[in-house]
Amino acid sequence: MTATKILALVLAGGEGSRLYPLTAEHAKPALPFAGGYRIVDFVLSNLVNSGISSIYVLAQYKPQSLIQHIRAVWAHSSQSPERFVNVVLPKTGAEPGRFEGTADAVYQNLHLIERHRPDLVAVFAADHIYRMDVRQMVRCHVERGADVSIAAVPVPVPVEKASPFGIIVTGSDGRVTDFQEKPDRPAPIPAEPKRAYASMGNYLFNPRVLAELLQQAHQHRETDFGRHVLPRARCSHRAFAYDFASNRVPGVRRHEERGYWRDVGTIEAYAAARQDVSGPKPRFSLINNEWPIYARSYRRRAPELGDRAISDANQALVRESGRTSHIVQPQMGK
Repeated sequence: MTATKILALVLAGGEGSRLYPLTAEHAKPALPFAGGYRIVDFVLSNLVNSGISSIYVLAQYKPQSLIQHIRAVWAHSSQSPERFVNVVLPKTGAEPGRFEGTADAVYQNLHLIERHRPDLVAVFAADHIYRMDVRQMVRCHVERGADVSIAAVPVPVPVEKASPFGIIVTGSDGRVTDFQEKPDRPAPIPAEPKRAYASMGNYLFNPRVLAELLQQAHQHRETDFGRHVLPRARCSHRAFAYDFASNRVPGVRRHEERGYWRDVGTIEAYAAARQDVSGPKPRFSLINNEWPIYARSYRRRAPELGDRAISDANQALVRESGRTSHIVQPQMGK
């Protein structure tokens, strides 16, 4: 596969109300997780480890601690047009700006896609715990001639396991035929009656297709990818599910759960995931030298992100108090 230029937009603006009171002062992606990591470090590490270095983090709810963390760990000492991790806030004007939903957040920043002219746009959620080689999803997207690819994690079909998720219904070739929003009876994966595809909130788009879909959504006052944009995409474009279970990351140990992915959107899920990373044989090890998660507490910074000395995350936040990160104030999309 020839080199593919990818622009990543990380959706980090959610309020995380189900995690209250943890989110009383912090956006969900900025919450400490374990061992000095913050939740946003997982998606950013996956992107950087996959060779994707043009990254905008779209923030909104209580963004200051997220801005400070990204400045401390992820910001380049010397920004370049194609190597950066920048925070983007809603447009400000006579009244405070606001992203009305995930799709609206990207719609308001279509000018960034026009500026960079990527081959693909990765729209990824910022609030999950997992490791993923995004290049494998890109390869699958290109080989299928897809317009849209949706990362899908297989989950057990029993209602209590699958119903909390948006379920992707596919044909035998992986092409998306329907979406089910938290269904009582999830449609199974073809040839796997005991499992269903749950959306991970990670998408790849051809840029022209993404712009078309967002323009249509804006005209209809639709604001969400899962509820609005993707159901329309499966009718008008070539939309495929990417099976996350097929993704292979180096350095995973035998005792770890293959294809580990957790949505930590509730107190219970957050606590369970923290338990999963603890003990001598964790289900998900935070230490993997071949596919690291970057954070200050392990004196490991993101590669090629500058020569700033690494120290404890809490001390860094104190030192950085009152200062700002490199922030983009976006223009409205067309």
